[in-house]
Amino acid sequence: MPKQVLIAEDSSVIQNITRRVLQFQNFDIVAVKNGQQVLDYLENHSCDIILMDISMPIMDGMECATRVRSLPDAKKASIPIVAITGNAKNYTMEDFQKVGINDYIQKPINFDVLVETVRRLTNS
Repeated sequence: MPKQVLIAEDSSVIQNITRRVLQFQNFDIVAVKNGQQVLDYLENHSCDIILMDISMPIMDGMECATRVRSLPDAKKASIPIVAITGNAKNYTMEDFQKVGINDYIQKPINFDVLVETVRRLTNS
């Protein structure tokens, strides 16, 4: 059964490229545009990993990660989260870890790093 990746990214270009790369690696993809949509999705579904842009409208990645970590369902609250950011210099790994983000990938995305990170965090 393929692992499911939830991509939260407001740029449809990045969303589509990421989707194609991961589908080629046999991952199932669900894509949303902001942090609120991540939480809405997790109300009725689960996934194996969340790839989350930090700068999104409505609810950014830092706020969304904090809320995912406080979900009442322990399995959903522990889903690995990977930040995808063009502003990594604004945050340290410690900042990401404080809100429960497991790892981050810098934009422009290196797709070899993306695939390796998703595989590592989903044990695939």
